[in-house]
Amino acid sequence: MINVSRRNESFYAHAGPILFLTGIFWINFLSRIILAPLLPIIEPDLGISHGESGGFFMMISIGYSMALLGSGFISSLLSHRTTITISSIATGLALFGITFAHSLLEIRIGLLTLGMAAGLYLPSGMTTITAIVEYKHWGKAIAIHELAPSLAFITAPLISEGLMQCLPWKGVLIMIGSMAILAGISFALFGSRKTFASSSPNYGNISNLLGQRHFWIMTVLFSLGIAASIGIYSMLPLYLVSERAIERGLANSLIGLSRIPVLLIAIIAGWISDRAGPKMTIRCVLIFNGIMTILLGIIPGNFIVIIIFLQPMLSVCFFPAAFSLLSSICPPEQRSLTVSFTVLFAYLMGAGFIPAGMGLLGEVGSFAMSFVILGGFLGASVVLTRFLKQRQS
Repeated sequence: MINVSRRNESFYAHAGPILFLTGIFWINFLSRIILAPLLPIIEPDLGISHGESGGFFMMISIGYSMALLGSGFISSLLSHRTTITISSIATGLALFGITFAHSLLEIRIGLLTLGMAAGLYLPSGMTTITAIVEYKHWGKAIAIHELAPSLAFITAPLISEGLMQCLPWKGVLIMIGSMAILAGISFALFGSRKTFASSSPNYGNISNLLGQRHFWIMTVLFSLGIAASIGIYSMLPLYLVSERAIERGLANSLIGLSRIPVLLIAIIAGWISDRAGPKMTIRCVLIFNGIMTILLGIIPGNFIVIIIFLQPMLSVCFFPAAFSLLSSICPPEQRSLTVSFTVLFAYLMGAGFIPAGMGLLGEVGSFAMSFVILGGFLGASVVLTRFLKQRQS
């Protein structure tokens, strides 16, 4: 009984730092997806096509991937605490920069910078969490941290619709940017005092990582997991408005409200992963998401409202399980590097190439087919989990 109490105390004693990081991650994630509910306004304002709109997310993902590639070097020179602070402040400044852009090229450069600033956070944030919490509690700790994307998915359309009642779309970006800067300053003043750094990436540990079969399997799974959440979310408002003829305000409201049940599931996602095991959790999520994503493309009429609510239901369970499994394949000093490279490739594909491809299909009148194709890949990827061997830390 004494041991159990001490274990529980060791987890709950770190609830404050975990929640602080979760708040920063929420703003970080919100900054990257806030364009999605704004696209129906941005497209006619800038006179751009669906393909060019999808290209916005490509620019963010390229910048994000570039930052992930260099984040290991930065966190090894500074510390994870300093890296998190820099990421948040730079994200806010990048959003400010976009609002002052006068051409499509300048906006794209701003989005690239936004991705680079935001991309510095995740490896340092994940490494900090797994450093302060015992391995057996990783699922729960990561699940709390993963509340941030769910909250961002809920709040992005609601915040954008609320602010656009009195502000232009650039004003919305200024508000989010101000929040990011304030969060970075707050973390610098009141955040965790742990100042540990990662080992500096070198040819040896990078080549060792890239030579692991498990790394590449997890990269593919992460790509599809990100596509099923961020990728679909990025293009869904445009799809509903342009191809399903749903009014913009209603579409954004439906998408925001559909994420509320997801938030409740996110709270228990870590416990599900710890109980059922990461592999089983990932399999169930991929199958369910595959079916629901296909239905987004083929279900007729108003029945699509039901699928809008069902599709994201289990997406949130993927990431605590996947990050827990990913973090267990490497020693602590290489964890930041492993997360960096996995998310680097996965985010570039799942939040970049796939939304851009969906936008291109939308231009030729095949928006619905893009959801069917993605759903097929999600379901088929379950076979890859057979080749993963869970390890203990």
